[in-house]
Amino acid sequence: MISESTGTGDAGKDVGLTEVPTTLRRNQDPKKKEKPAKATLTHEAPLLEARNLTKKYNNLIALKEVSFELGRGDIFGLIGPNGAGKSTLIKIFATLLKPTYGIALIEGKNIIQDPYYARPRLGYMPDFFGLYEELAVSEYLRFFASAYGIKGKTRERTIDYVLELTDLVVKKDEPVTALSRGMQQRLGLARVLLHDPVLMLLDEPASGLDPRARVEMKELLRTLGSMGKTIVVSSHILSELQEICTKVGIIEKGELLYCGKVEELRNLKRRGDVIQIRVNADETVKLKDHLRRIRGVADILSDDENMVRIRVDEAQTNLSHVASEIIAGGFSLRHFCVEEMSLEELFLKFTRGDVQ
Repeated sequence: MISESTGTGDAGKDVGLTEVPTTLRRNQDPKKKEKPAKATLTHEAPLLEARNLTKKYNNLIALKEVSFELGRGDIFGLIGPNGAGKSTLIKIFATLLKPTYGIALIEGKNIIQDPYYARPRLGYMPDFFGLYEELAVSEYLRFFASAYGIKGKTRERTIDYVLELTDLVVKKDEPVTALSRGMQQRLGLARVLLHDPVLMLLDEPASGLDPRARVEMKELLRTLGSMGKTIVVSSHILSELQEICTKVGIIEKGELLYCGKVEELRNLKRRGDVIQIRVNADETVKLKDHLRRIRGVADILSDDENMVRIRVDEAQTNLSHVASEIIAGGFSLRHFCVEEMSLEELFLKFTRGDVQ
């Protein structure tokens, strides 16, 4: 298995290999010896926490009192317009930027005060990252594995594993410059996975990818989440975040407007229930006339030969009443369901389009 040891006695998670890589040394402070942890992290404790994180640049507030927490295996989609503060937040978690005030914690340890504890436990992939043009894919990974202190046979097994996980085995001897944009992004993920981090910070990993590469990236992130990795991923491709994320955060002008499950967000910003109704094709015209007489039906939005969409006023009726009235009218009700709002629609309802 890929695992890590940072002097605290923490064991890494089993992700498929049979031996433990060498202790990570690259980010260890040579002047500081970590004390053993005083308490064992329980499964209920959050893996990542932000408490009132704020970042100011003179008069510009890049982050404003951002607070949330994530558990193990959570995939957190961070969405917002350009300049909203997504990258600033991720860089604070990556120990690359200090907040003006506030606290960030990983496994209960303060990231800002103890970056040498945090760094071996996280993997950071920026939107654009440097590639050494003269190296082959396997050489590139070998360089970073060595930097993490993974040596000998364990290093080679680890490289083989991350190549297989990211579907780059057939490209292992190719120069990195010969890779497509999608393959380069997967190589970036392979590099991030070398030291088996518990937290992955991915800033726009699907940026510039074609549709097939985006699907492959989505499936890879879903696999990593199932392995227990906690993932923070920023993206503008909201429909794909909706499919893979366990939680989402909407950020605008440095302020976290919402953090939670997509389903809870839908309940918060309901548009008055929009209902999809399907009957027999020859009943559609009569159904529209019948719906206009049902109490609580506010509007008929659209229809085709066998599907009608309506908006109901929740204050005046309930869904079972509408369904009962349709059946009582003698119609063959074949489909009746609430239409879910997409993440794009929810995002537009929550935000104002402000930038800074």
